[in-house]
Amino acid sequence: MYSIVSTAIIRGISSLPVQVEADVSSGMPMFEMVGFLASEVKEARERVRTALRNSGYLLPPKRITVNISPANVKKTGSGFDLPVAVAILAAIGVVPKEGLAHTLIVGEIGLNGQVQPTEGILPVVADAGAQGFTRCMVPYGNRMEAGIIKNVEILAVKTVAEAIAVFQGTGRLGPQTGLEGQLPELAEVPKGQLDGPQDAVGVDFSQIHGQRLVRRASEVAAAGMHNLLMVGPPGAGKTMIAQRIPTILPPLSSPEKLELAKIYSVSGMLMHNQSRMHQRPFCSPHHTITPQGLVGGGIVPKPGEISLAHKGVLFLDELAEFQKSTLELLRQPMEEKQIHIARLQCGCSYPADFMLVAATNIATPKLIQWKTAEMRGNKPFRGFGGFIFLLFETFFCCGGCFVLKICTSF
Repeated sequence: MYSIVSTAIIRGISSLPVQVEADVSSGMPMFEMVGFLASEVKEARERVRTALRNSGYLLPPKRITVNISPANVKKTGSGFDLPVAVAILAAIGVVPKEGLAHTLIVGEIGLNGQVQPTEGILPVVADAGAQGFTRCMVPYGNRMEAGIIKNVEILAVKTVAEAIAVFQGTGRLGPQTGLEGQLPELAEVPKGQLDGPQDAVGVDFSQIHGQRLVRRASEVAAAGMHNLLMVGPPGAGKTMIAQRIPTILPPLSSPEKLELAKIYSVSGMLMHNQSRMHQRPFCSPHHTITPQGLVGGGIVPKPGEISLAHKGVLFLDELAEFQKSTLELLRQPMEEKQIHIARLQCGCSYPADFMLVAATNIATPKLIQWKTAEMRGNKPFRGFGGFIFLLFETFFCCGGCFVLKICTSF
């Protein structure tokens, strides 16, 4: 008894279709999973077995073999539980095979049979239509995220039993194509409806009083998405101005919103905050951030701060405190507007088209230690602004962008 179910894995902000094959045959009772699997995918064996038993479906005492192909691609993530369970049930005749051909299935299963939300649902559903699928079965917790895509029917299920009932024709889900009325369209959302960090604290560029030259410089930089370096003493308003620059950037277009939503989806940050796709991002990493945290990476590649700030502002406060090796990594992404991450098992690319805004004090502890600057009562001294610009000129002249050198003082 053999069955095949379609699912997908994430590569960058796109998805790669994979097939889950299940074979149930006579022999020594065992449950084996093959196909170049990561540890979290191999653990699906026990989750699926226990979840099916708690849902009222006992696996027969036979040899069960599950293969996830292609075998030359490493499978990672927790979204294989539901397709594995459906493939096994189809192989033993519980689920009809006719409804599986044009259905893509993704989801994690708890031991009680509940279908848990997973990361990266939006890229999977967005690519499903182009891959020939007409339906996508996703966790109920991801229904809002999946409903952004309108050309694919969304089947949002809460439990394994509900998923089985849908394929058997005994269960009925409400019309969920596009989830109209539940998710805002990919258009501009009134500012009062946003629940992101910028709107939560009432940040707006009009709140800046004084600093006429810096205000004008920020407006010019924002108009052309130019990089901006601000040099001045503590308390001059550098951070306050940087936090409010996203509020004067033009609204995101629909393709930009979808691309930004995919980045936050694969990062697992879109499930609980849908407004992220409607506003310009603002990212301000600490100066102790690692290279992988800034540009992305890891054993399983994830987007870094430069990708999370895509189409928005990346603010580097206390620029002189960042490690030089970390700042050097910004050179290529700032020129190419994307970052390429290569790993032994796979490689991926993430968009990184951001506006770099940096701020540094007149004299920082590191510069004092280097005997490059002196702290003279927190007062700026002549020529130091020019020195800071020359020190970091490489990062603010990438791609021939317009450079604004600002020195704020009391």
